[in-house]
Amino acid sequence: MNSSIWSRLRHGLSRTRSALVLRLRSILGGALTPETLETLEEILITADIGVVTAAKILKRLETDAASSGGNPEWAMKSVRTAVEEILRAAHKPFALPEEKPAVVLVVGVNGVGKTTTIGKLAARYAEQKRRVLIGAADTFRAAADEQLLIWAQRAKAEIVRQQHGADAASVAFDAVAAAQHRSADLVLIDTAGRLHTKSNLMEELRKIKRVLSKLSPAFPHHVLLVLDATTGQNALVQARQFHEAIGITGIALTKLDSSAHGGIVIAISDELRVPVQFVGVGEALDDLQDFDPHVFTEALFDIGQD
Repeated sequence: MNSSIWSRLRHGLSRTRSALVLRLRSILGGALTPETLETLEEILITADIGVVTAAKILKRLETDAASSGGNPEWAMKSVRTAVEEILRAAHKPFALPEEKPAVVLVVGVNGVGKTTTIGKLAARYAEQKRRVLIGAADTFRAAADEQLLIWAQRAKAEIVRQQHGADAASVAFDAVAAAQHRSADLVLIDTAGRLHTKSNLMEELRKIKRVLSKLSPAFPHHVLLVLDATTGQNALVQARQFHEAIGITGIALTKLDSSAHGGIVIAISDELRVPVQFVGVGEALDDLQDFDPHVFTEALFDIGQD
């Protein structure tokens, strides 16, 4: 990761660092009393790490306390290690299968940056000389396909779309069929930015999956959920609902700026065991970065210039 991307990632975690790391350092210097543990739990929960994951981190702290050897930094090291281990346990890098075309179904609620994420992924693989096709299966929202067309042009990707209100599963089917005919390497399928509480819209996603499986039992290879990092615990609720409904395989966390609730990455990794595979640190085409548990942990706990 170059220095510019590292700087933006670290900046994007500044709010979480203030809410978590700096507060932890202010109290982790002595014995772990019941009062201290209670305060620690409160800090972890308010940093969007959640009750379940906070309990695991506290248990790790209590275990490590017995072998601390008087080292004043043991507690912070214990928390840092626990966080990275949680992220590593769930992590699975995003990879395209050998089968062509690789089919990725991209889902998420309105406003999370789904269209932008698709455009950035298309640009990434187009730069690798892959033939990329985008399926505009969000036929519900007005002008959705126009926005996707702009991103497709920026990314030098092909696009398959139909008229507003067309059957989304039909568009997805046509896009993958076209990709097979054109020997494309990758198909990215946009879907309506649905509210995760609307069962009829979730059923539409299930229908898309069923229809794609008629072309190949392996389709789609990935179901990528796009989440807005600024929404905190609501992102965990969304992830849980989508996972239960259609079985997501990975997460792209967007809008990781200074207002983001980065602790939600830890909660999602621990509670759902669904890997965060991409993080968005800006608006440029190359600002969607592969998620790395170690780099994320390093950026979160780096207080050098705070």
